[in-house]
Amino acid sequence: MHTLASWDADPVGAFKEFVSTTAFAKTGRRLRADGTLRELSAESAKIYVFMFNNLASWIQEQRLTFSTVTQADLVRFINRTEKGKRVLNSKIAYRYLRLIERCYEHLDVSPNPAQLAILSIDRAHMTRDDAGRTLSDEQLERFFAALPAEAPRRRRNTPFDGWKRRRDRAMQVVIALAGLRVSEAIGLLASEVGRQAAIDGSIVLAITPDEKHDTSHEHEVTLPREGAEELRAWLQEREAMAIPGEFVFPANLTGARMTRKTVYMQMRATFERAGMDLSRSGGRTLRNTFAKRQLDNGASADELKDVLGLALERSAADYNFTQVKPDPES
Repeated sequence: MHTLASWDADPVGAFKEFVSTTAFAKTGRRLRADGTLRELSAESAKIYVFMFNNLASWIQEQRLTFSTVTQADLVRFINRTEKGKRVLNSKIAYRYLRLIERCYEHLDVSPNPAQLAILSIDRAHMTRDDAGRTLSDEQLERFFAALPAEAPRRRRNTPFDGWKRRRDRAMQVVIALAGLRVSEAIGLLASEVGRQAAIDGSIVLAITPDEKHDTSHEHEVTLPREGAEELRAWLQEREAMAIPGEFVFPANLTGARMTRKTVYMQMRATFERAGMDLSRSGGRTLRNTFAKRQLDNGASADELKDVLGLALERSAADYNFTQVKPDPES
């Protein structure tokens, strides 16, 4: 068993050993329906190691050690800001504290500084902050109606003039109707798009981590008919333009990868045209909307976890508590 001294000497190494043990799973107190302990998945372990590395780096920067970190230090960690904005939102901040609480619990540290930090923060405020923005059915229709319009054919010098508007339109429809992260849409590959449509016109997107953010996980999600039609039309145009590479939504005619900034700007413009509040409008709002629609249609937390490609424990269950915030303009 590791001691506090060994965690001080090599916190990252100590945590990597700890996170893969039954002892770590016990601190999560998660049981299956039959009462047996729910083991941690490899994907969840990867996320936890990533989170712990962030904290360990900060502890080192502060010239602290794992054994000398206090409640006040942890509160400073979760309240860090960059350019006037908090680095961690409330939900993620709580997960960091809960993760570190499990480490100190394992080491029998009392009082537990992470537990004290959790008790000291305003959980009511966290609950309000955590309520993700979603769109009502009427708002989603307004969003779709405000998507980039196709350039009138009479104004085209070539058949492909205005192709970026059609690319952006298809991408935003796919994000909204398949619940993709922006990084997953940017990195979507032609080989991940199902070629055979189902009877209802839907197609399956087989998302892989390739060309995406390192927190993206392999999963399949069904793109309904209206989204499939937009995507197929764009793919046909892309093929006719002979754009090289595998990216479904390339940045330019050379097939380069799009940037997140470009996608956010184009999406923000759609929300603006729809006359909706811009304060928290973007890919996450569309992903939240997709998740809520899945739950409203009877999906379980496990089923939602699968279609969203989630790995972290309880991530899908969090969507059960997402509240719809009416748009001020609606």
